[in-house]
Amino acid sequence: MQNLTVVFDLDGTLVETAPDLVGATNHVLGLAGLGPVPAASVRPSISFGARTMIEAGFRLHGRPVDTAAIDGLLQQFLAYYAANIAVESHAYPGLETALDGLAAKGVQFAVCTNKQERLSRKLLDALGLSRHFKALAGRDTFPVFKPDPGHLTGVIRRAGGDIGRAIMVGDSDTDIKTARAAGIPVIGVPFGYKDVPMRDLGPDRLIEHYRDLDAAVRGLLPA
Repeated sequence: MQNLTVVFDLDGTLVETAPDLVGATNHVLGLAGLGPVPAASVRPSISFGARTMIEAGFRLHGRPVDTAAIDGLLQQFLAYYAANIAVESHAYPGLETALDGLAAKGVQFAVCTNKQERLSRKLLDALGLSRHFKALAGRDTFPVFKPDPGHLTGVIRRAGGDIGRAIMVGDSDTDIKTARAAGIPVIGVPFGYKDVPMRDLGPDRLIEHYRDLDAAVRGLLPA
């Protein structure tokens, strides 16, 4: 496994961020005079970003989506979320043990996320996860972002890795499409934020728990 780079999505793949993202959504809905919405109602919107979560909240209340109002609430959302980024968010079970085990075999790790880079770094720092990752690319790191394959290949290069010796791990169709476009094998996890079951998206490997990551990586090692 020497010189292998494994690149992870962040929200819904490395970290269960839904509680704090829903908290930020309900905060700005309150600013708009609306009541809180159940987490399950906006959870599928998480992969599409803060604006989509706020819009979902408006629709759940039967309110029309006002672009100007959403623009203002988006800044309030980001400020609140940055101040409350790791209140309830947590790494998925078994993650750090799996990363440490693979690192001992010569694997290095990176993060490729459509979350803003500053928020991604803040989250990983707050959870003590930053030590595992050699590079991170957020939505605003490069001129392109997922599903553009340049986002993924760019962070592999930033980590000093070889695109021909890389694997992607993600929770959404966006991650699958990005990896496919880059010609990189992909491992899917089922515990993220999507409407379509991961199995139906056709990843090269599917793991139910991070205890299975090592075996999945070994099964996808380039020849």
